[in-house]
Amino acid sequence: MLDLAGPLHGWIEEGREFAVATVVAVGGSAPRPPGAALAVCGDGTAVGSVSGGCVEGAVYDLCLQALQDGETVVERFGYSDEDAFAVGLTCGGTIDVMITPFRGGRPAETAALAAVVREEPVALARVARGPSGLLGRALLVRPDGSYAGGLGGAPDLDRAALDRARALLATGRTGAVELSEDGSHCPGGLTLFVESAAPAPRMIVFGAIDFAAALARAGKFLGYHVTVCDARPVFATRARFPEADEIVVDWPDRYLRRTRTDGRTVLCVLTHDAKFDVPLLAEALRLPVAYVGAMGSRRTHEDRERRLREAGVSERELARLRSPIGLDLGARTPEETAVSIAAEIIAARHGGTGEPLTGSVRPIHRPEREPQPV
Repeated sequence: MLDLAGPLHGWIEEGREFAVATVVAVGGSAPRPPGAALAVCGDGTAVGSVSGGCVEGAVYDLCLQALQDGETVVERFGYSDEDAFAVGLTCGGTIDVMITPFRGGRPAETAALAAVVREEPVALARVARGPSGLLGRALLVRPDGSYAGGLGGAPDLDRAALDRARALLATGRTGAVELSEDGSHCPGGLTLFVESAAPAPRMIVFGAIDFAAALARAGKFLGYHVTVCDARPVFATRARFPEADEIVVDWPDRYLRRTRTDGRTVLCVLTHDAKFDVPLLAEALRLPVAYVGAMGSRRTHEDRERRLREAGVSERELARLRSPIGLDLGARTPEETAVSIAAEIIAARHGGTGEPLTGSVRPIHRPEREPQPV
């Protein structure tokens, strides 16, 4: 739902009534991830999507029904071999969709949408499974631990929900949390769906070369906040990197030491110059970031590894380095190389193999996994 913050916040300010359908769980191969949403206004206007087309019509009708009766409901859509013409997912998976009417009130959700519009980090925890009286109840959680709204139920339930939602918000993740109705952290009886809206993850590209310009465009397309860093002011210019969010003129290792990184940050080293690469990578490989890749030939890579060992980098740290950077796509141009690098970043993030899907028996859509430094 938070992905639709812009239009939904506008509808609230205009005093419109609407209903939001949010994917709160997926099973098997599903076209959209948890958090995907479809919203339907009282005049029939719709924004967003929960399935890419498979069940949109049925969900649209459920939103209109929710506007009439004012009740939050959860519906499951799946594929049935016995009834191939029933409403379901042709991809073979299942999705659970929570439909929530907005007819005034709902202060936690309203505050969450406003926070996202202001680009503030926030998490929204909603009861997706549990006693009927709690279904759809919401809790807004901020990084500092303050909150708004409440889930009702046992006195400790809000406290437990706050702890779990803050943990997901810290990593920018969206997903389900199992709790007990009494508020204990043991699974049983109650499922919270927690949506996180965090600042865009960072992609820091070191080396102001033509490959970096293409990678900056790819990074923006993937939703990253892109920074290009180079020690040479003649190359690190806005004219050369119009798509980048930031252009920094500084020695790469010095900049990396003083800038903010987290478990979602990706670092792409395209300088392939030892005087820049070695101190930079020695710093980068010790940070708990999502991805560290370095450009260069295999000979360059072997020489770089030797220099990094001499600089005190351990074998465990070296094992995190993706070099030569990118997947084997046969890329030649800067744009093709950027696609190769972006593909490896996506594969590292979701545990993909980079193999062709044709002839593969692996699931196309994998469940979201805990972020791990790679």
